[in-house]
Amino acid sequence: MLVYTTCLLVLGLVVGMGWPMADPYLLQYPAIWPKPAYDFSRNPLTKQGVALGRHLFYEPALSRDGTISCSSCHLSYTAFTHVDHALSHGINDRIGTRNSPTLMNLAWSRSFMWDGAVNHLDMQALAPIANPDEMGEDISHVVGKLQDKAPYPGMFYAAFGDSIITGEHLLKALAQFECTLISAHAKYDQVQEGTATYTAQEQNGYRLFQQNCASCHAEPLFTSGEFARNGLPLDTILQDYGRMRISQQQADSMMFKIPTLRNIEFSHPYMHDGRFKTLREVLNHYTSVGTPIGKANLNANEKTDLIAFLLTLSDHDFLFNPNYGYPRE
Repeated sequence: MLVYTTCLLVLGLVVGMGWPMADPYLLQYPAIWPKPAYDFSRNPLTKQGVALGRHLFYEPALSRDGTISCSSCHLSYTAFTHVDHALSHGINDRIGTRNSPTLMNLAWSRSFMWDGAVNHLDMQALAPIANPDEMGEDISHVVGKLQDKAPYPGMFYAAFGDSIITGEHLLKALAQFECTLISAHAKYDQVQEGTATYTAQEQNGYRLFQQNCASCHAEPLFTSGEFARNGLPLDTILQDYGRMRISQQQADSMMFKIPTLRNIEFSHPYMHDGRFKTLREVLNHYTSVGTPIGKANLNANEKTDLIAFLLTLSDHDFLFNPNYGYPRE
C-alpha cells in the first residue's frame, strides 16, 4: 500500500502566545513524492489559518466592485480553473489575456503564472488582485474593507493572534488554504498504491505517455515545473510572448510554464490561451505541428489510448472535496 507522508510543520511562535499549534495533518501526500518546495517554517499551516484562507478565496470583497473572487476563475469542481471560456473574466466584464491555470499541488511549485512572473506562493494573489482586467483592486484597500467586515477580524485573530488585518496575513492565509489543495487520489495513484490496475487500453496509454510526454509532464506531479515552447504560433491579437515578458531574454520567447496534467479531463479549454477545447485537439496539435523538441508520432488509436490514460489522472476525491468548496459555516 502506498504510504502517505505527514509533513511535520514548524511552529513560528511559542505556544500560548496567540498563534495556534501547527497541524501536521493538514498536509498529507504520498511518501514517494518529493518534498514540498514551500517553506512552512515561515507560514505553518493551522486549521484556523486554512479556514481563513478558504473564506478569503471565496470573498468577492477582494475585487474593486465586489463581484469577483479567486473562485470566480478557479472553480473547485473543475480542477480550480474556469471551463466556459478561453480567457479569464474580471470586473466590469473585462477579458483577461490568458486561460486561468489550475490550482493543485501548489506547495511543490517554485514559480507561478504562465510566465513565472511570481516566484513565491505568498505573493501570487497580489497579481490578480491588482490586475485591472481581473480584480482591479489595491491590497491596502482590501485590508480596509475586510477590517470592517464580519467575521474577518475574529478569524484573523484566531489564525494569527492579531485582529488588526494586514496584507501579509491576508496573503499567508490564502497560501495556507492553497497549500492544502493536494490531488493524489486518482486511479493512477491507486495503481501506484497497488489497489487498482489499468485496463489494457490505459496500460498502453501509459506506455505512450512515458515515450512522448513524460519529459515535460514528469511523474508524480505530472509537470516538471519548468518552461517550454508548446509549438503554438503567436496570437496576433494577444501578442503573448510568454516568459520573455518577465525575463526580457530572447531565449525565453514563447516559453510557458508546463501545466500539470492531473485532472486534465476537467480543466478544458487547454493551453495558455485556451484555444483547444478537447484533449484530442491538443494531441492533434502535437502530432501535426509538434514543438521544438519534435512531433509526437501517434496514430488515431494511440491517441485514444493515451487519452484513456490521461483520464486515470482524474481525482474525484479532490474535485468534490467539501473542504475545498464555498464555506457555508
